[in-house]
Amino acid sequence: MKLLGFSAYLSTLFLNHRKHQGSKRTVPVLPEGKFVAYFQYGEKEINYLKKRDKKLGKIIDEIGFIQRATNPDIFAALIESIISQQVSKQAAQTVYNRLVHLTGSLSAETIAALGIDDIKQCGISLRKAGYIKGIADAALAGEVDFAKLAALSDEEIIRQLTRLKGVGVWTVEMLLIFSLQRPDVVSFGDLGIRRGMMKLYGLPDLSRDTFQQYRSCYSPFGSVASLYLWAVSK
Repeated sequence: MKLLGFSAYLSTLFLNHRKHQGSKRTVPVLPEGKFVAYFQYGEKEINYLKKRDKKLGKIIDEIGFIQRATNPDIFAALIESIISQQVSKQAAQTVYNRLVHLTGSLSAETIAALGIDDIKQCGISLRKAGYIKGIADAALAGEVDFAKLAALSDEEIIRQLTRLKGVGVWTVEMLLIFSLQRPDVVSFGDLGIRRGMMKLYGLPDLSRDTFQQYRSCYSPFGSVASLYLWAVSK
């Protein structure tokens, strides 16, 4: 069975309608009968962004509806984010598959039962293995309650998860979008977002203040704007 992890989800980008299809979604079936869940948005968000920003609106019309796959299991998504740091997608997927095969399923309990050397033998560095083990141990110790994260604000989720070793603000911001489907996330720490913004508005550089002005313009649907800024950056 081919295992599909978070990095594979994030790399799946379908630009598949020249005209918007409203709330209708096509949900393809993966091998083994698994379904892909997509980041949810529709005409409400699109129309708002088009009214707020004409340049972004033009891009939305040109590109059409974007489907980006999500992984609602935030613990597993975080583990794969650690695996994916500074390695190719193919290498990350190989390591992820090995870890899933070793544990049976990614959970705090199954990972905590492993030694750091066991995790390392999946093909990652000792440092990353320590991060993964530490995240699992923190979950079991109650330092982070992954089951209750969805009830917290974006800011509180960032605060809690960045206390874990190996987890930075950008990593959590991506989890907010692609695991929790939070509606208003535009990451200054994401090179693709900054590059897309500069390209869209013809900017030679981008200060944090200028970034914040555009980000405020997109609110409260910044996450949808982020999808299109990533598309523009390519």
